Amino acid sequence: MVNVGSRAGFLQGVVAVRLPPLWWSVPMLVCLQLLQSDTAHTTACPSQASSQTNRCLCASDIVSCAALGLEWVPGEMPVSAVTLDLSHNHISQLKGGAFRGLSRLETIRLAHNRLTTVHPGAFQNTSGPQLRHLDLSSNQLRVVEHHYFLELPGLEELLLFNNRIVQVESQALSGLGNLQRAYLSHNRLTHFPFFSIQEQSHPHLTMLDLSSNRLLKLPLEDISNLPLLVQRGLYLHNNSLECECSMFRLFRHWEQQGFASVRHFRHEHTCRVYGLQKATVRFFQHDLYFKNCNLSAVSPALGQQRAHSVSVKEGKAALLHCVTALSGHSLTFLWVSPNQEYVAPPGNNGSLKMFTNGSLEIVEAHVEDAGVYWCMALDQQQQRNQTSEVNVTVAQRHHESHEFNTGFTTLLGCVVSLLLILMYLYLTPCRCSHCAKATPTASTENEAGAGSAKSSILTPNPPATTEGPGHKVSTNKHVVFLEPIREQQNGKLRAGPGSGAEKGHVGHGLPLEAEQQQKLHDQKAGGPASFTNVFSDTHIMLP
Repeated sequence: MVNVGSRAGFLQGVVAVRLPPLWWSVPMLVCLQLLQSDTAHTTACPSQASSQTNRCLCASDIVSCAALGLEWVPGEMPVSAVTLDLSHNHISQLKGGAFRGLSRLETIRLAHNRLTTVHPGAFQNTSGPQLRHLDLSSNQLRVVEHHYFLELPGLEELLLFNNRIVQVESQALSGLGNLQRAYLSHNRLTHFPFFSIQEQSHPHLTMLDLSSNRLLKLPLEDISNLPLLVQRGLYLHNNSLECECSMFRLFRHWEQQGFASVRHFRHEHTCRVYGLQKATVRFFQHDLYFKNCNLSAVSPALGQQRAHSVSVKEGKAALLHCVTALSGHSLTFLWVSPNQEYVAPPGNNGSLKMFTNGSLEIVEAHVEDAGVYWCMALDQQQQRNQTSEVNVTVAQRHHESHEFNTGFTTLLGCVVSLLLILMYLYLTPCRCSHCAKATPTASTENEAGAGSAKSSILTPNPPATTEGPGHKVSTNKHVVFLEPIREQQNGKLRAGPGSGAEKGHVGHGLPLEAEQQQKLHDQKAGGPASFTNVFSDTHIMLP
């Protein structure tokens, strides 16, 4: 039926079909509710109820409501928020469902508020596993209860420093399986449940900051059972520790191992002599109090550390054993490489292989693989663990090649030198035996003089006389004289400049032929000794 009128249920001035009231009213109400709900969660930015001028700032997936004087968490938030900043406000408590509907949250900042209580379910129906960063620092929390973080299994970083915390319940951190860093410094803690931190419950925890608290004594047995990664990142400086040998032995061992917690804050490690506040000393700088402590004694914290060394050539394989006194079928093993890499069976990326018995194989050793490898054996049934370390040294290839080349070169040089010496001793050209006995004739001397105008004769013995009469040259002196060069003129030999004919040394001005005959006559008169003396060491050098 079609009517035109002004009755309820019709559009005035428009032709419409009148439907029964139940047919259109119910769907309309549902649509309105959905629209209202969707509008509530897609508002631009939340604002403070008391004033519309103080609004939050929204930039894409970041919502900043910092320093607005808020006393509670705003109820209207964009569902696209990934980072929520509520710091520097007056929020005193987190009620259940305070962040409901924010399924994409990864970071919540609540620092510098007045938080005293976190009610159960405060983080329920939020992003859950996606929330990674939670900042509750600089508040007024006194007790970290076990239900605070139950809905946050994906939390990686927890900031609780600068509160008034006096107690952390034993199960407060048990549900945080992905926790990597926890900061609880600058509180009022007198003890901490170290036993609640186990390898299976916190496999990724690498930093636990408990510095600047009021810890009196350290439970060394519980600390020794902590995972190695936690021990390396455990900060305990600026506490109220009582000076004890066991405590000093623990920190001295950490210093020798190069732990960053000791190396970076060495001057801030203090203890109280006899527990007196006024007798606080910096025991790394002034260790006279511990001079009678037996630092080599095995304490519960250090007894489970076993050190071994393995040397391997570059490019070769090496097998590292996880030495432990634990036994049983429930043992599990893990390794930590020098570059802080977590290794579990069957290994990783082909360079490291791990076997079920806990042994670790370096498939092909390189120089960067050198360092200290940490191993932990864990007994899950008895809740016990033991640790050991293996120091790996990698010898480079070129060192071996260099040593071999040096040795080979030295040996070769020695052999060549020996051969040269033998050649010099035994392969020297021999002289003819008849050369020394042959009697030189004048014709031979003339032919030599004719063949070379510049021949020289080296004689080791000086002449018998000198220029002055009556003077003789000592026979003990051996002087080499160069005889004058004779030239040939008109078919005859002529003495050169400086010859005996000019100086009068030999022949007294006689002709050259007569001089030679006189020499031969004198030599014959002198006997075999004189003959040998003249010709034995005479060498004729031809050009």
